[in-house]
Amino acid sequence: MADERDQSAEQFLRLIQESRRGKFKIYIGMSAGVGKSYRMLQEAHALLRSGIDVKIGFIETHNRVETHALIEGLPIIPRRKLFYKGRELEEMDVQTVINTHPEIAIVDELAHTNIPGSKNEKRWQDVLEILDAGISVISAVNIQHIESLYDEVHEITNIDVTERVPDRVLQMADEVVNIDLTADELITRLKEGKIYDPAKVQTALTNFFQAEKILHLRELALREVASAVERKIETSLPANLQAKSERFLASISSNPEVARRVIRKTARLAAYYNSRWYVLYVQTPDESPDRIRLDLQRHLINNLKLATELGAEVIQAKGSNVVSCLMEEVKQRNVTTVCIGKPHFNLIQIILRTFAFNQLLNRLSESDTDLIILS
Repeated sequence: MADERDQSAEQFLRLIQESRRGKFKIYIGMSAGVGKSYRMLQEAHALLRSGIDVKIGFIETHNRVETHALIEGLPIIPRRKLFYKGRELEEMDVQTVINTHPEIAIVDELAHTNIPGSKNEKRWQDVLEILDAGISVISAVNIQHIESLYDEVHEITNIDVTERVPDRVLQMADEVVNIDLTADELITRLKEGKIYDPAKVQTALTNFFQAEKILHLRELALREVASAVERKIETSLPANLQAKSERFLASISSNPEVARRVIRKTARLAAYYNSRWYVLYVQTPDESPDRIRLDLQRHLINNLKLATELGAEVIQAKGSNVVSCLMEEVKQRNVTTVCIGKPHFNLIQIILRTFAFNQLLNRLSESDTDLIILS
């Protein structure tokens, strides 16, 4: 009974905090140059004309003439200057934004990494702080910067995107809007010098800005916005009309590459169903702290951190029987779907582990829990 009262109080407190938090709108695009910053500035002008107190916290025009012209007439909060490695650089002044307290702040480049010495490491952390202060934010991000899409984007572009935004940040948005162009329109804008300096155009055309790559990224962006709309609809429905609550559990090993893929893909599934999800790592005697390789231990810690950033509840268990540990968590947490990586066994491992895999299948079928094997 006490637990129920505590949960009820926590839920009410969460509702109060959400009502005080600013509204969050994100413009999302398939790549640089589709017009996200331009659209944000257009919206800022429209809001200003309507008597709304809107100010620019940070905007990045990339010296694009059309975008830069839209800054005129908009109130701008001065940037904070920092010295780093002998150079004077500028960042958004988060504290001044909060102290000024406009109704709406325009904050570009959501995935940006702040200069060392800044209050927060990432700009998305700045945005969350501004939202918590009761200020609404309009921001923008490219689809390749979404954390759980890292593997898909790398496969499409062969580019290692280092600046990434956790999916939970997008899931917090009250509105996600796609800025869409066809591949031909985007390439035309590039050739006309509207995205990069003319000297960089040919390099861009032979690398990132290829029609096939753009089409793939466009599909990802459209899919992300569609998922955001579905989540919004589902959470707005009365409880009695909502679908059965799904709960995902990603079971990972110390294999770093497989674990990362399983975590990111399970995060996508959980986001699609707007559901709770867990990441389970079972430490077997062979991987006790005094026996596990240091590089594997480091990768494991980073993967568990990644899972937390993506919104998972991380579970670490110890035991010689991984299947038993997994089934205990499935039962305890009412898990509906277990996600595991595609086995990469050699012949000896197949012989040794086939029994464990069959045991997992049998135990899951008895509990009416689904199993997804992620490639």
